[in-house]
Amino acid sequence: MKRPASVKTLEEFGRIQLSPSFFMRDFLYSEISQLEGIPNIPDNPEVAIRAGEQLCQQVLEPIQKRFGRICIRSAFRSQAVNARGAENKNQYNCSSNESNFSHHIWDIPDENGHIGAMACIVVTGFLPYYERTGDWQALAWWIHDNIPGYSSMYFFPKMAAFNIGWHEAPKKTINSYVAPKGCLTKPGMTNHALDHSPAYAELEACFKEQRL
Repeated sequence: MKRPASVKTLEEFGRIQLSPSFFMRDFLYSEISQLEGIPNIPDNPEVAIRAGEQLCQQVLEPIQKRFGRICIRSAFRSQAVNARGAENKNQYNCSSNESNFSHHIWDIPDENGHIGAMACIVVTGFLPYYERTGDWQALAWWIHDNIPGYSSMYFFPKMAAFNIGWHEAPKKTINSYVAPKGCLTKPGMTNHALDHSPAYAELEACFKEQRL
């Protein structure tokens, strides 16, 4: 598949269904693209599709099935869009292209040849619990225990938004800019392979009540 080069081919690309709930168009919006006038279109569409399918099918759909609608805050970035974001890091908070290959840049494998995809999402049904408790770790640990396809998570203060990624060689790491800041878990830490269900028992109880 060639890089979309017309409105028609871009429309067709956007209609590609990555999973029952998600289409490629859902992941192409970018504020940087809008403000800087740089098209947010993959150079290697087939790679982006393969990585996006895995992100949606193995990670996003199971989260949405359990907690309800997922809002995509940002996701795919073309190399050109991400490079502009990295040039203005203080404004756009983008790291280098190399560090985003197989993360926000879905269509370029990383240095080890692995593909991956990342999206920044808000789990809207989680917001009332988070606003009441400030407990982002409940959702993080639930995903860690119940979504084997995830590779990494990084939580942010606003709306408990977080980056979540799928990767061919998953790392299973959780980090946060929300207190307690830093690394919650990674391979080798004593808490990595434990049963964390007590940490999200209240969250699950809240969702059970909502469904009754």
